[in-house]
Amino acid sequence: MSLALKLLPLALFLALAGFLAKGLTLNPTELPSPLIDKEAPAFVVDRLPATDGQFDSRDMAGQVWVLNVWASWCGPCVQEHPFLTELAEQRPVPVVGLNYKDQPEDSLPWLARLGNPFSDVLDDRRGDVGLDFGVYGVPETFIMDKAGRVRYKHVGPVDGQALQETLLPVIDQLMAETNS
Repeated sequence: MSLALKLLPLALFLALAGFLAKGLTLNPTELPSPLIDKEAPAFVVDRLPATDGQFDSRDMAGQVWVLNVWASWCGPCVQEHPFLTELAEQRPVPVVGLNYKDQPEDSLPWLARLGNPFSDVLDDRRGDVGLDFGVYGVPETFIMDKAGRVRYKHVGPVDGQALQETLLPVIDQLMAETNS
């Protein structure tokens, strides 16, 4: 048996160990989005309550805005809710709430109980808009620039650290940019 053939199992083991070691350095909360720096999917959906008419995402052109995907059945959405309220109070950007795969009879009382930080509450009962944005689960938060591109995606609940160290600086940077 040649020396190369004898070393083959060791080489395979080292290669496998290298892949596993690389996997340990990755952050499992970072899910890449193919939408980053690309035009946000355009959509038209009903607002909640239904008497408020429809929301057309193209009406947000020229504005920095935030899309938060949430649901009343989502436990982490309760955790992040105070931070979304803080965001809405600290920055003059629309914070739009996409109510994902939820029923209005559940979501509206939830907002009445916890408070409503959203400039618009959108009905995505079938999850079509969430699918277009590549939503893995709730909560997820997207920030769009003035040109209508997705510039940032946050997976999981927004907390104080994410709000202060990431979301607000991204929003401030995008608000300072001119339309491009």
